[in-house]
Amino acid sequence: MTNLKTAFLPNRGVISVTGADGAKLLQGIVTADMERLKAVGDALHCGLLSPQGKILFDFFVLRTENGFLIETGKAEVPDLVKRLSMYKLRADVEIVDRCADFSVAAVWGEGAVNAVASSDCAAFVDPRRADLGGRLLLTLANDQVLKELGGTPAAKDDFHAHRIGLGVPEAGKDFKLGDTFPHEALYDQLGSVSFTKGCFVGQEVVSRMQHRGTARKRVVIVVGDEELPATGAEVTAGAARIGALGSVSGSRGLALVRLDRASEAITKGDAIRVGDVSLGIEIAQWASYGLGGVSEADNKE
Repeated sequence: MTNLKTAFLPNRGVISVTGADGAKLLQGIVTADMERLKAVGDALHCGLLSPQGKILFDFFVLRTENGFLIETGKAEVPDLVKRLSMYKLRADVEIVDRCADFSVAAVWGEGAVNAVASSDCAAFVDPRRADLGGRLLLTLANDQVLKELGGTPAAKDDFHAHRIGLGVPEAGKDFKLGDTFPHEALYDQLGSVSFTKGCFVGQEVVSRMQHRGTARKRVVIVVGDEELPATGAEVTAGAARIGALGSVSGSRGLALVRLDRASEAITKGDAIRVGDVSLGIEIAQWASYGLGGVSEADNKE
């Protein structure tokens, strides 16, 4: 049996951005550097921020022959189309909700990168981490691609268990849109924000956090001594609230926590809990920060 797995992600949607000014429009507003998209099939992960530097929208951008496809949470598609259209002004850009035309599937496990490269559809390897696998953007014309890959069909919860194991957060599950800074959502760790490309919406706030090392909250991996409760439960250290539980898969999950308070609790020997479940906290092996919260290395982009 193959170790390649595939799953449909029904909560994901697609927007197309076409026209001569598409790249210029996106470069001026998104957190990552659009100049990284050199060829068809290149993708990046990024966000669109408020002027106060908080993530309003979280998405992938894929370069295609005709422009770009944006893959994001389906519930956010109408508002993202409106926001992008607001910035469009008189630019030569067409922004269209394509949720009715595309379905989104995840592919991960052994051979996932090669499967994405050989697939006959719009597809990309996850630009945050290749071990997450990739995404396939399927239409009625190429919906046979999943079967042709020969992978084992899986449930979306299996994909999220894989993502949780790697410590990679997802918007709406592990951090709230409109109330989270990019550093808190690990954008600086996952290549989702550029500190060299110049201005974008919210850039001054993000740069200040980077240079001052003031990201006190981060998404971390949490491991319970038994099955974890539902997303949103409070994470506590003694009587103090230090964060909130995000995605859950059995006894493992992700949580957005105050790193300094978690570190202090561990030093003192105070129990960290979510409900009645005792928690251990792990920092993903690929991350460059510790429980003190200050990055040990700048973004490598």
